[in-house]
Amino acid sequence: MTETENNPIYDRNTLEFVTVALEYCSFVESTMQYSFYAFADKAIKILPLLYLKAALLPPVVESEEVEPEQFVTEEMYESVREKIAVLLGEKDTYLETFHPDMQYSDTPIAAFISESLADVYQDNANFVGVFRQGHEPTMLEAIALCRMNFENYWGQQLLNGLKALHAIRFDADNDPETMSENEE
Repeated sequence: MTETENNPIYDRNTLEFVTVALEYCSFVESTMQYSFYAFADKAIKILPLLYLKAALLPPVVESEEVEPEQFVTEEMYESVREKIAVLLGEKDTYLETFHPDMQYSDTPIAAFISESLADVYQDNANFVGVFRQGHEPTMLEAIALCRMNFENYWGQQLLNGLKALHAIRFDADNDPETMSENEE
């Protein structure tokens, strides 16, 4: 048995997650290349795949010795969020149903697809950045951190954004021909 056979870094599920996470990051970074309809259409296809691959990440024991570098700056996050918000326009807003304060609220709580997708981007871009460096102890810590953040935060953000995007993409009032007229 080789050293890589039991190493979570080289686990098939980890490698597949890295691939999908990279594709997701590239997709949202290039938001302005898409029409409204094409963006929504691609997002509803890649988000479930990203969720599935994150859910299959192997368990890794966290180490207190290594802390993965954060690659996504506030400016990068805001750039991704803003591009998505501009593209989606008034359709960016949705009603949040899983917010912890919802049980105490008499009024709906608004959320934004752009913010949900930027939150997913932030964790995934940081993860991909660590894997690009190739330092195994940090890569192991990145897997543990990504899994924990997926379970506790960005997995729900992904699902919230996906639900809102599904409603946009399959709304009978949205004509794909007019929605994609800006597409080249």
